[in-house]
Amino acid sequence: MKEWTTEERYRVLKDASEIRDLYDRIQASDYRQTYHIQPITGLSSDPNGFIYHKGIWHLYYQWCPWGAVHGLKYWYHTTSKDLLHWQNKGVGIHPDIIYDNKGVHSGSGFSTDEELYLFYTGNHRDENWVRTPYTCLAQLTEDGQLIKQPEPLFGPHPDYTEHQRDPKVVYHEANQTYYILLGAQSKDLKGKVLIYTSKELLQGWTFAGELKVPGYEDLGGMWECPSIARIGDKDILVFSPQYTKLPRRGNSTNHNIYLIGKMDYENLTFHADGEYRHLDYGFDFYAAQFAANVKEEDKAILTAWMGLPDNHYPTEEEDWEGSLVLPRELRIVNDRLYQLPVQQIRELRQKKVEPTGRLPRVAEVQVKHTGGNAQLTLFSKSDGTGGLQLSYDAARKTVTIDRSQMELRFNEAIGEVLEVPLEEDLTDIALYLDRSSVEIFFNKGEATFTTHLYPTEQESSYQASPNLDLEIWMLRSSVTDDFVV
Repeated sequence: MKEWTTEERYRVLKDASEIRDLYDRIQASDYRQTYHIQPITGLSSDPNGFIYHKGIWHLYYQWCPWGAVHGLKYWYHTTSKDLLHWQNKGVGIHPDIIYDNKGVHSGSGFSTDEELYLFYTGNHRDENWVRTPYTCLAQLTEDGQLIKQPEPLFGPHPDYTEHQRDPKVVYHEANQTYYILLGAQSKDLKGKVLIYTSKELLQGWTFAGELKVPGYEDLGGMWECPSIARIGDKDILVFSPQYTKLPRRGNSTNHNIYLIGKMDYENLTFHADGEYRHLDYGFDFYAAQFAANVKEEDKAILTAWMGLPDNHYPTEEEDWEGSLVLPRELRIVNDRLYQLPVQQIRELRQKKVEPTGRLPRVAEVQVKHTGGNAQLTLFSKSDGTGGLQLSYDAARKTVTIDRSQMELRFNEAIGEVLEVPLEEDLTDIALYLDRSSVEIFFNKGEATFTTHLYPTEQESSYQASPNLDLEIWMLRSSVTDDFVV
């Protein structure tokens, strides 16, 4: 694996021609996705600026162009009219002012219906490599031009460490106030969310205090990517606690969880109705962000990075890595979030596959379970060995997922076997297979599981126990992979 110097990782991209050869080489990869957003070169990570504005969905991702390495970050811009067919639009935000001289880090979008604004963390470092995070603002004009505000909205709060980032902007109608939620770390190394308020969107921001979440004062050492949405009469708080291990998560110290409850904006307190739950039980799901300006009140739209900080994947050897999960519709059922891919996903169905035991690399698999313990193996060899193994224990209402039998193994120390606990008996599974990923939805969205997976040519079969009925459709491509910089 290549060892990257600081100079290589933080090199400034000056012209598209500098990465054209890299792009051309990456196109030959057997693991390029067909209906998931992915980087044109290098590394993609957190989703950013996810918003609906004037009939268009805008979605950015953090991008390092040179290879599968975290370094100088840009926001890369994609758009869609239906949350299914995405087009590359090129770099959305460059690190080109003093306040973001070492990277444009995560943030969110906000629409005033007439104007679209992007709030992001400017990653500044001085000559001694000391970091100073700034909360910055830019406007995306009607003709696609980006105008940065010359000064940041505010700098770091002195009572916290340098880890202050990922602004999420919301407007609370009742008190006619704008709020920024900012992921942070206290000086005693505990995860926090800082809150800034203003009566005006573009100026006047002041520190209001910490978000209080009773019962969660000691969870993790940093809360990244806080995001909040309202579904019906409930608020949902999502964040990514780091530097801690949680039950059912193996050796991972990076997680994505949610709480359902009530946000008290006056007292800066989130009152949770119950215990936290994992947004996704899989190996590779992080930094989830709600889309802003969703018009329906009974649902939210969310996506996430298919990956984890500090993890490594086989395509790094090809100088690229990363995807975003399918945009998901979220609803509250029985006091928990149910998640399913956006309904438009059915438009990708092509011919139905006859049940011969051969498994397409790009497919939708719908499974009906008729009761009892069950076993499903995907991407096994022709003799039935290996593969991604799903085992259902009916007595425990638990699905165990094991990817340790695949030929290409990765992140073994983090763990290769995880469990998905279900509240109800297993009735159905929906699986979405792409060239290097699998997204799994149990019981019409009661629980989900996302994993990268890299099948070889020999891993092209499947087996299912008799109490599982499978329907398989091949899926067409929906994401352009055009070279737009």
